[in-house]
Parts: sequence; structure tokens; C-alpha cells
Amino acid sequence: MKTQQAKNKWIAKLHEVIYGTHTPAGRLFDIILLVIIVYSVIIVMLESVPWIDQHYHKFLNYSEWVVTILFSIEYILRIISIRQPRKYIFSFFGIVDFLSTIPKYLSLFLIGSQYLTAFRILRLLRVFRILKLVRFVGESNNLIRALNASKTKIFVFVFFIAVISILLGTVMYIVEGPDNGFNSIPHSVYWTVVTLTTVGYGDISPQTPLGQFIATIVMIIGYGIIAVPTGIVSAEYASGMNTAKKMDAGRACTECGSEILRADAHYCRQCGNKLREEE
Repeated sequence: MKTQQAKNKWIAKLHEVIYGTHTPAGRLFDIILLVIIVYSVIIVMLESVPWIDQHYHKFLNYSEWVVTILFSIEYILRIISIRQPRKYIFSFFGIVDFLSTIPKYLSLFLIGSQYLTAFRILRLLRVFRILKLVRFVGESNNLIRALNASKTKIFVFVFFIAVISILLGTVMYIVEGPDNGFNSIPHSVYWTVVTLTTVGYGDISPQTPLGQFIATIVMIIGYGIIAVPTGIVSAEYASGMNTAKKMDAGRACTECGSEILRADAHYCRQCGNKLREEE
């Protein structure tokens, strides 16, 4: 009985360290994992540079093995520290963790020059681990909530911009025509989008005075367009900060490992598990 209690206590502590961010141990684990993730991405990037891979291939290979083993340990610990491992294994990050770990092991069994390119592509899946960095930024939850709250307004805004782009593209096609590089309405819409976003590739440019005048108007509109979505998200972000004290609990469900967003939550929003008070 004591052995089982000690085991449960150890698993609960492990869960707190791996999935929680509200304790010094949990924050330290996140920081260490962050460093390993960044290092693994740097390895992948350097390995794609021919002269670096040629001179430091052995070091990069050893580094890959070290990172792969550490990722494997983390993957196993995440599985054994929750009551429903399937929730993590088949989650987005669980699948990414698995796919970004196995290629190095597969290289032990499938040896041959014809497979090298495939292995190199598979190892690039490790880059997706950098997506997990958002978990380590405390304000990311507020930003995500602001984006979710703004999505309807942003959609309407983007739809409006699409309509404006089509209208202005059509006008430019009529004004400039194929003789000045505006070969079709879709091509003219492409020019409008490039101009509105202030990118300005320069592959197409208006030649007539009227076309240049319209282009000037489009450029001015472009600066205002850039500011609108920023203002929408900023307003929602500022509004969300008023309820921040009730949010970002920095804990996770012991059943499925999902992050608990509200400090006053009694049940997990993913699996419905009743949360303990000490969680």
C-alpha cells in the first residue's frame, strides 16, 4: 500500500514538473526543454549547409543522437505521468513529438544512399517542435485569446480588403491594359495586393498618369490597412488583461495533460476530469 502511494506521489510530482508551469521545477523543465528544442533546430539548419556538414558531420551526428535520446525520454515521461496516455499520444503535439523523434532510430535499420534524402526530410519534422515554444511564453495565452476574440472582425476586414483588391485590380486593368503589363484582371489584382501590402516587387508598374494616380491612392490606403488588424487585436488584448487574474493558472489536467486556463476551473475542458484543489 505504501509502495503504491509512493508511486502515485512520484507520478503526481512528475506530472507537476512536466505539464505545470506554476512551480520552480516546472519552469526549470520548460526552460531546459526550450534550450534543447532551439539547439535541435539549429542542428537541422546547420546540417543543411554543405560545407558545415562536410567539416562537422560527426559532431552534428552525435548531437542529433543526444537530442533524439533526450526527446525520447521526455516523450516517455509525458506518457507515464498522465492517467490517459492516449490523450497525449494522439494529440497534435504528441504526434509531432513522435514523428520528430523516430527518424534517427529508423536510420539504424534502413541504410542506403537512396534513403538519405528521405531521412533528411523526415528529420526536418523536428523543426515543428519549435511550435511548442508558445507554451513557454506566459503572455501567449492572452494573445491567443485576443486572436480568437478578434477572428470575426478580422475575417470581415480581410473580406473587405479582398473586395477592394478585386475592384481596384479591375480598374487598373481597364486603365492600363495589357500594353502596360496588366495582362488580365487576376494579374491586376495581384499588383493591387502587392501594392496594398507595401511590398512593391516592381515587376508591374502603371505607366499612364491616371494609373499612377490610382497607384498613389492604393499605397496610401495600404498604410491604413496595415494598422487596422493590429488595432483590433490590441483592443481585444487590452480587454482580456482585465480578467488575467482568473486566467493562466499554469497547471495541467492529470488525466489528459491539457492546460487549465482558469484558476477557478473545477473540471478539465478537454476530458471532463474533476480537478483536485491542489492542482
